[in-house]
Amino acid sequence: MLTRNCLLLFLWILVDEGSAFSSRPPLLPLGQSRKGREHARSSAGPMRNGANRFQRVKRGWVWNQFFVLEEYMGSDPQYVGKLHTDLDKGDSAVKYTLSGDGAGSIFTIDQTTGDIHALRSLDREEKPYYTLRAQAVDINTNRPLEPESEFVIKVQDINDNEPKFLEGPYRASVPEMSPVGTYVTQVTATDADDPTYGNSARVVYSILHGQPYFSVDPKTGVIKTALPNMDREVKEQYQVLIQAKDMGGQLGGLAGTTTVNITLSDVNDNPPRFSKSFFHLRVPESSAVGSAVGRIKAHDLDIGRNAEVEYTIVPGDGGNMFDITTNEHTQEGIIILKRGLDYESKKAYTFKVDATNAHLDPRFQSFGAFKDTATVKINVLDVDEPPVFNKPSYVMDVYEDTPVGTIIGAVTAQDLDAGSSPVRYSIDWKSDLDNYFDIDPVEGTISTNELLDRESIAQHNISIVATKLNSPVLTSRVAVTIHVLDINEFPPELANPYEAFVCENAKVGQVIQTFGAKDQDLPSAGQVRDPRRLQEIYLLPVVIEDNGYPPKSSTGTLTIRVCGCESDGALLTCSAEAIFLPVGLSTGALIAILLCIVILLVIVVLYVGLRRQKKKETLMSSKEDIRDNVIHYDDEGGGEEDTHAFDMGTLRNPKVAEEKLYRRDVKPEIKRGPRPPVSQDSADIRDFINQRLREHDTDNSAPPYDSLATYAYEGNGSVADSLSSIDSPAVDVEEGYDYLSEWGPRFKTLAGIFGESETQSDSNSSKTH
Repeated sequence: MLTRNCLLLFLWILVDEGSAFSSRPPLLPLGQSRKGREHARSSAGPMRNGANRFQRVKRGWVWNQFFVLEEYMGSDPQYVGKLHTDLDKGDSAVKYTLSGDGAGSIFTIDQTTGDIHALRSLDREEKPYYTLRAQAVDINTNRPLEPESEFVIKVQDINDNEPKFLEGPYRASVPEMSPVGTYVTQVTATDADDPTYGNSARVVYSILHGQPYFSVDPKTGVIKTALPNMDREVKEQYQVLIQAKDMGGQLGGLAGTTTVNITLSDVNDNPPRFSKSFFHLRVPESSAVGSAVGRIKAHDLDIGRNAEVEYTIVPGDGGNMFDITTNEHTQEGIIILKRGLDYESKKAYTFKVDATNAHLDPRFQSFGAFKDTATVKINVLDVDEPPVFNKPSYVMDVYEDTPVGTIIGAVTAQDLDAGSSPVRYSIDWKSDLDNYFDIDPVEGTISTNELLDRESIAQHNISIVATKLNSPVLTSRVAVTIHVLDINEFPPELANPYEAFVCENAKVGQVIQTFGAKDQDLPSAGQVRDPRRLQEIYLLPVVIEDNGYPPKSSTGTLTIRVCGCESDGALLTCSAEAIFLPVGLSTGALIAILLCIVILLVIVVLYVGLRRQKKKETLMSSKEDIRDNVIHYDDEGGGEEDTHAFDMGTLRNPKVAEEKLYRRDVKPEIKRGPRPPVSQDSADIRDFINQRLREHDTDNSAPPYDSLATYAYEGNGSVADSLSSIDSPAVDVEEGYDYLSEWGPRFKTLAGIFGESETQSDSNSSKTH
């Protein structure tokens, strides 16, 4: 290192001296004034101009820039330069001082001679220059001989820094199959040396490792592809070593390196490929529809999105039984069962599957079809299955009261497996808790175990279990519905006890009564019509027969009473029992009902009589006054002077109120004259009615509107004389009752009854005689 620095210092001195002699003006000592320079010029001036002219020039310091070589490795302090003033006569009367950057620590000055030395090695990259100040003073009085002046000491650069890649190591990527010259990345190296002086900072780039795949531009550091059709599937990662060398790459220059890791990114340049052309799968026949029954895979050398594969089943044999989907994580083809399998029907399926790329790159379509095809064969494995009934359900019929042990039907199940195991039958006890039925375990015939009653249970639902003999755990069930059929065991009967009436003058064919019959075996049906009989009460036996087998019948009695009716057929008179007595009630019950009715009527009459004894409400408080009137409300009442009840009648029309009005809250006492005795003639009755009308018309206590007045006067006698038995003679006298027919239709029946009795008594008398 020392030898190199000495050599560089020697070269720098040679270059600096040459440039100084060729281009730099001669350095003047510190303190040489413009006056001295002008004096030299003036001494030559007369010879040039032909006249001796003197011109006064202002004195001042003239400073030059000093240079010091960086990284000086000598044993003695490095000489920088010399300061001198023209006032210094060499008698040591002038002292030189130095101040500023590094004065005393880095730079020192000889106070007598003005020589400046550097005390230690300097680094330009640390500080490129130093600014100092110098002054000449009198050594005895320390008085400044000239003003203080400033000068610069510049550190001269040498090539002591190699280029550095501050951002390394680098990472980059480039698509595979890229053409030559495709940009990859750019690297940059920096040199701390002075770029304005020499070639110390001029960097040149080169590849030390990574050829022939990549190249680098020597000036810019741009890295590009140098080999065509680089395949990621062959090699994906590349490590390139880049060198940066200063001094323009010449011998003796310093160099630095960095690493660039380059990755080839994937493109879809590879189709999917099956690892084999034939896949053999085995699937149990018991596999559920929708389940995955197998997996196949086509490998794609690409990665990511470019490696996504789509699978398709080619239509053909077995293709409609299966479907295929893609697992997005593993890119496997998952075969899905679409329909149920049956080993006994078909034992194998064969179909083809295509695998294609989901995302094609048009740049590589010329490479060929981006798909592959494989054949898939699926063998169906036999699975031990439960027996299968030949019907999904069974319906059987049996008559009620069928003897125990009667066979009513049979079920059949068989083992469809290749082994064809025997089948055994049983009844699920939960479906036949009362043990009504039994089944033959070998033949499957169902028989009765108890007597059946349709009226109790009309339908039985049982479950038959079929079990394989060699595999007891494999069972199947079927539902059996057993209908219990009816037999004719109950005779029909009347739906209700009926009692009808018929008019004595009823016409032939007239409907007397419609009745219904019921049968516990069959729905109720039947109608009866009965002709007229010449007596008061008829008991009509009715025979009711059903359509069952064997046929059943019963006899019911229909009670019919003959009653008196009017011409329009309305009931006029009839036995009390026929009208009021409900069917099935005794005479005592009827008397009790009639007694209750009489008591109720007495209570109602008493209540009405008590209500009539109560005082009537006042006119305005009566709720029955609902007439529409024009009411005047301009009367303010009697005020404090009104000691009696206020007449509300004045509110109706106070302008036309009479002076003397009776109080409405008290019924006035009206003296009526004695009533004349009433005679039997009609004039007497008319006088009585007229008298009562006048009393009501002049009665101010009554409401002033039309009302109902009851005149309970029956007269004093009757043309029929007295009907009492008190005045009747002791001996019966024959009397005719024909005159009763003249009294009206109400007495016609009574006349007929008495007339019929008289006729019967006469006939009896004649027979006696």
